[in-house]
Parts: sequence; structure tokens; C-alpha cells
Amino acid sequence: RALAGVLLLGQCEFGGSDDEATLLDSSRDDAAAAAAAVPAMAARFGAYGARLASQHGLRFPLGAIAAAGSACAVTSMGDRASCAEVSFDASNLRPHHLSSWRDGTTGLVAERRVNKVTNPMSKGLPGMNFLNPDELVQGHIIMNDSKASSREPALKKGCVRANACKDIWWEPKEVKAAIVTCGGVCPGLNSIIREITNCLYNQYGVQKVWGIQGGYSGLTMLEEDPPIELTPDVVREIHMKGGSMLKAGRGGFDAERILDNLQKMGINMIFTVGGAGTQQASYMLFEAARSRGVPLSIVGVPKSIDNDILYFDRTFGFDTAVAQASDVILNGWVEATSCTKGVGIVKLFGRDAGFVAMNAALASTIVDLVLIPEVKFSMEDVMRHVDATLARKDFMVIAVAEGAGQEYVSAGQKDARGLGDIGVELRDQVNKHLKPVGGRSFYIDPSYMIRSCPIRPNDHIYCSRLAFDAVHTAMRGYTGVCVGPIHNVIVLMPSNLIARGRRHISVHSSSWQSCVQSCNMPNSLSGLGQKAVKTK
Repeated sequence: RALAGVLLLGQCEFGGSDDEATLLDSSRDDAAAAAAAVPAMAARFGAYGARLASQHGLRFPLGAIAAAGSACAVTSMGDRASCAEVSFDASNLRPHHLSSWRDGTTGLVAERRVNKVTNPMSKGLPGMNFLNPDELVQGHIIMNDSKASSREPALKKGCVRANACKDIWWEPKEVKAAIVTCGGVCPGLNSIIREITNCLYNQYGVQKVWGIQGGYSGLTMLEEDPPIELTPDVVREIHMKGGSMLKAGRGGFDAERILDNLQKMGINMIFTVGGAGTQQASYMLFEAARSRGVPLSIVGVPKSIDNDILYFDRTFGFDTAVAQASDVILNGWVEATSCTKGVGIVKLFGRDAGFVAMNAALASTIVDLVLIPEVKFSMEDVMRHVDATLARKDFMVIAVAEGAGQEYVSAGQKDARGLGDIGVELRDQVNKHLKPVGGRSFYIDPSYMIRSCPIRPNDHIYCSRLAFDAVHTAMRGYTGVCVGPIHNVIVLMPSNLIARGRRHISVHSSSWQSCVQSCNMPNSLSGLGQKAVKTK
């Protein structure tokens, strides 16, 4: 009766029979109870009613939508509140598909109905398996989850897979595409450029692909740094080099001017490669295009050598950075073990999150202490651990993320990013502490060596997956979205979700707790007793 009551809330608004309306009156109490007890169910019925109404040309089922909305306006999730606003629902993609981006509807896209073009790969590769366009990757997959209260509510309904489908939105012959790389250099940028270009040319037959130079500035001021036409011949060997052939750059974003220039060039598909700031700008470009009614597929490939992109398992280039960092840690270990009471100190990337330092320590297994921005520490505890480690084995290795311990660096010594050199500070403190007993430190700052190197093989494979699925997502008609892995499956997600903060290491995650154990760190430096750092 409860299910019938909620369903009939929708049927009445469709213009159902008098008998149905009578039954509705007798079921209102049950419907209210069901909505209060099962808010997720109410939300699904409301979304289904809206979708069915629009499909059949009926007026929207306002009663069903209102009931569903009131039932799930705020759903308790442990110590978090899940807002039912569709802007925080990764599966809400109708506002991000060119068939429905301006009509105000929400929910999943009925791609088989609205995508009228047959994917050319179905002819070139007739045995190829294509996705069902409504395949969802569940964000929350653990039953009886000990960390249920910390799971992201935006992933609760799942995420649409980002791969090739048989029905696509764009006619490939009409596509003119562009690629722009923004922010700093990162391993894999050339791999992304190469594989997007190759997929567009070889799988879809797109004949015009432009590389925008200098980041968003190159799109704002086309005449100062003209775009490069990209072809399979041009990009054939670029993945063997570090950096970006398109000169990654910061700043220079102007949504209206960029949209004007894209229209002048006839570009209707653009791939934005960059971090959270880049994807926020990408979303602003999407909003400008939607406001003007300019059909433009905008698909982001998030980039961060720190691996601090929200929601996604990892970013491209991160595995390469960890491999490079592990090699440098080995150098620090060699120095530390080659003298009495030696302490090797290696400073690594990680302004707001210590993923590189943590994973490099886990990969090398020769680190005794990892200091990350997410864990507050005292220098007294550090020196006590130094003494204990040296007493046990006469050498020590410390990996420190650049954003850790900023409270120990004076304001006058901070760079343009607001960071002080914690590596130098730690080196000086250790040297001062060990000088009376004949010990010393060996400080290594690999800095840009970590990010300017060529991509490693496994990372290149991952770049290829991201690039291919970015192209498939754009060809399916999506816009204002990013692609990335959840549970190692590439999905698509609204860019504004990616851009709303940065991911941090949870001190109660399996990875950090494994790092604490691997390094044999004392409880005072583990951070296990502190509250988790919240997403910024």
C-alpha cells in the first residue's frame, strides 16, 4: 500500500481517472509514511514520473516531484547531510547532454532515443562490444561499511560509464575539435594529446583537430600563439617526451572571448586537460555556451601530480611521479646508510595532500617517517623518533610533502604559492639536533625532476584509457563533464563536482594506516588520533 500510494501521487498529476484519485485519497497516509521512511524510493518515483511525462508529452507530475523532493530534501548519512539538489548527484546528466542541456530536465539521458547517429566503429569493427548507455558504476560498494559516514553522497546513485556506445550524438564529419592543456607540467600530458588525436582521427574519422598553445590564454588570444593542427603524424612520437607539446599555461581565462574564438574557428568539441581550477573554468565555459545556445561538447581530463582530484581513484602521471620519487628516496637511503647517524630527507610534491610522499614510501619500503599536510606534528616528536630510529639501526630516511609543517616556516620565507620550505627547515632542525652526537642529514629536493620526466608504460596505458573515453563521451553528446576512474572503471561526472574542492588523505584510510605500519611510525606522528582533514 505504501508503494501504491507514492506511485499514485504521480499518476494523479498525469491526469489519471476519478477512481485513481479516490484511491489516492485513501493512500495518502501510507504514501507519507513511505516517503518519510524511504526517501530514496520517493526520489526515484519522482524522477521516473518526470521522465515519463516528458517522454509522452504530458504535463510534469508536480505532485510526485514535490513529494519526492520533500522526502529526500535532507537525508541523514551518519555525520553528513546529503543534499538532494541535483547539482550534487553525479548521475544527473540531462543538464550535461546537448539534447536536454537547456530544457531544465534532470536525471539520466535516454541516449538510445536522442542520439541518432550510428557510431562509425560499428562498421569498422563490427565485432566490437558497445556499452549500454545507462550502465552505472556504483560509488558505494561496501556493505556494512565502517566508513559509511565519510562516503561522498554525490556518488550514491552511481556514475555513468564513459566508453563507446553504438548510438552517438555528433556526426563525425561535422566535428572540429580542440585540445588545451592548462596549469603546470605533469607526466602524461603528451600521451593524452596523442591518444585524443588518434582516437578522433582513426576511430571517428574527424579530420580537424587543433592544439591550443599556452593554456586558456591561447584560446583567449589566438593571434599571439596560433593553434597547431594535430594529426596522427604530428603526435606520433610525442609520448616519448616529458612536458606538453602545447605549452601548458596558467591564467588567461575569459569565457566570452574564448567562446567567440571557438565559434570563429568552427570548433564544436573541446578537451580541457588540467586540475580543479581548469575544470572550474571549463564549467564556466559550459555555462556560457549553454546561455548562448552554442552547441559545444566540453570534456575535461583532470590533471594533478598531487593526485588530489575529488572522487576519482587517481590522476594520470601520478604513478610516474611516485616511481620517480621512489628512485630519489633510494638515493637518500644510500646517503644515510653511508655514514654514522645519517638521516636522508627527501622533499616531494604535495601542497595540500601527501599522496606522492605516502605512496613513494609504500613503494620503496625504506622510509622511517612520512610527514604530510593532513597530519599535524611537533618537532619534539620528530626528534624523538629520529633518536629512537638511529639507536636501533644507525640511519633513517624521512619523506616530507612540501605542504607539511607549514607552521614551522616563517612568513618571510614563503614563496608565491604561500609555501615555506619545510624541507630546508627540517634539515636544519635535524642537523642542529644531531650535531652534538656526530650525526647529520642529507637533504634532497628533486622538485621538477618528478614532473618533467617521460611517462612510465603503465601510466601511458592509463592515459590512453582516459583519452579514448574522453572522446567517446564527447561524441555521445555530453558537455561540461570530466572523465576519470571510480573503482578502476572510467566514468563521466559533471565538472562542477570535480572543481568544488580537493581530495585529502584520510588518516583512517587503509593506505595511510599501511604507510604508518610500513614505516614503523610512532602513534604521536601517525595522526590516527586527530580528526580527518575535510575537503576544501
